Amino acid sequence: METTQAVETVLKGGEFLIKETDSQSVFIPEDFSEEQKMIKEMCENFIDTEITPILDRIDKLEPGLMPSLLDKAGEQGLLGAAFPEEYGGLGKDFITATLINEALGGGHSFAVAMAAHTGIGSLPVLYFGTEAQKEKYMAKLASGEMKASYALSEPNSGSDALSAHTTAALSEDGKYYILNGQKCWITNSGFADLFTVFAKINGLEFTAFLVEKDTPGMTLGHEEDKMGIKGSSTRQIFFENCKIPVENLLGEIGKGHKIAFNILNIGRLKLCAAALGAAKKAATISIQYATERQQFNTAIANFGAIKYKLAEQAIRIFTCESALYRTAQLIDEWEKKMLAEGRPYHEAAMGSAEEYAVECAILKVAGSETLDYVVDEGVQIHGGNGFINEYNISRAYRDSRINRIFEGTNEINRLLTLDMLVKRALKGRLDLLKPAMAVQQELMSVPDSGNEDETPFSKEKKLINNLKKAILMTAGAAVQKLTTQLQQEQEIIMNIADMLINVFIAESTLLRVMKLTEKNGADSCRLQKDMLEVYLTDATDRIHKYGKDAISSFAAGDEQRMMLMGLKRFTKADPFNVKDARRRIADKLIEEKRYCF
Repeated sequence: METTQAVETVLKGGEFLIKETDSQSVFIPEDFSEEQKMIKEMCENFIDTEITPILDRIDKLEPGLMPSLLDKAGEQGLLGAAFPEEYGGLGKDFITATLINEALGGGHSFAVAMAAHTGIGSLPVLYFGTEAQKEKYMAKLASGEMKASYALSEPNSGSDALSAHTTAALSEDGKYYILNGQKCWITNSGFADLFTVFAKINGLEFTAFLVEKDTPGMTLGHEEDKMGIKGSSTRQIFFENCKIPVENLLGEIGKGHKIAFNILNIGRLKLCAAALGAAKKAATISIQYATERQQFNTAIANFGAIKYKLAEQAIRIFTCESALYRTAQLIDEWEKKMLAEGRPYHEAAMGSAEEYAVECAILKVAGSETLDYVVDEGVQIHGGNGFINEYNISRAYRDSRINRIFEGTNEINRLLTLDMLVKRALKGRLDLLKPAMAVQQELMSVPDSGNEDETPFSKEKKLINNLKKAILMTAGAAVQKLTTQLQQEQEIIMNIADMLINVFIAESTLLRVMKLTEKNGADSCRLQKDMLEVYLTDATDRIHKYGKDAISSFAAGDEQRMMLMGLKRFTKADPFNVKDARRRIADKLIEEKRYCF
């Protein structure tokens, strides 16, 4: 019995688990318009000409350098590209905004400063500000005249942001809020003009405030000596009886969590985009080094062990990219749908990001871990040279590591992925119960051994549907058996989250390759199909392992045996020669001397 329901063009957030998607309805990078391609080229040229030649100067935190680079980006319209025109921006759609983040992602510390300014720094004003606040700040933020920062974390409240100790109290005359407290790990803090600061009014009501630099009572700590992204400004901020005009309260009193969490949803997707841009750049560096480095009288790119690494870098980039732009389109279409219903821009932008918060969390994990894999293997391909700062792969390695901590740690995002799905099911936003019950019934039936569908990609589609059943079976049983205790079983939650991540990326890649094949023919998409088959083969094995670990953690006896048999049934796949496929992929990369997919 199939668990998937009728095909719809636009899925709701999390519905990928229980519904099929028509390949023609998804957006893939090969669909970029000429204008989008030009914008991407402009961004890449900016990185190549303005950033890459001076990376050492940037990493030394040369005074005034980073703000001047942001000014140059502002002059080219890059800072305000995604802001509405009425607030000084260019009004570009969400897919284009995502592409800009990706294309600038190879800019190391500059990419971090840029993303912090355009994302978590500016979006709180755009989404939650009053008209007076938007009028005062947005055009200057769009041009770069003002630089923005976001102050949420504290020494004792990182992942648990709502436990912040910074306080705000209304002054006796009612004209100011008096801030007292401390913030840490604040990107752009050394040069920012405007800070979104979170504090608890009277120690209770978590609220956001707009704080301008040089406000009396606000002081900055020294620049942190970081492992990576050394060129980004990161300081602590201290507030001592800091007077903030009441008109600078942002959003509603006690609703600061809405600002924090909604902004982080967008930030997670944008982080994935930037990580992919960095990964493509690092993969190209690795490919070029492997073709030039000689050992045993031949280029090391000719060795199977190196070909494996080059191909796997490309596979992880290609598959994660497929999921990124699939999600970017969903967010874009949901936003346009809400605008068509008469919602104001800020509600549409926030609502669309919240709708796909599950997918954004998945992308944050996948993007950051893809980049970490690429730079780690990049160092390995470089051998001893990879450990020398003269080679840029060492900087890429150091700079990558923060991404698994930024925007909520990957552990937090894994926990959120399942938590959000379960809560949506309990609230009736997602119908997970019927598909989960259908899977339980299927477990009691004889496996279908009817005629195999021979249409293109039928085996891949069937396998992905079965992998979804494996998730529904495992997650459904865990929720049913553990109920409220499940939240204490983080290992099980993360097992199921990893199953979800692998399925979402695998399906997104399948849809991309199907659309490409339908558009260009099978012959022109052989290497893309190779990447799909390798990823799907490996993902199936991973999903079996994650499912087995989870089931063994909460089930026993006959129940465990039945579920493990079901898991084996749902993760059964035809063998595939991944070695030859990786070699074909690597040969193309070596021929092109760059990441070329």
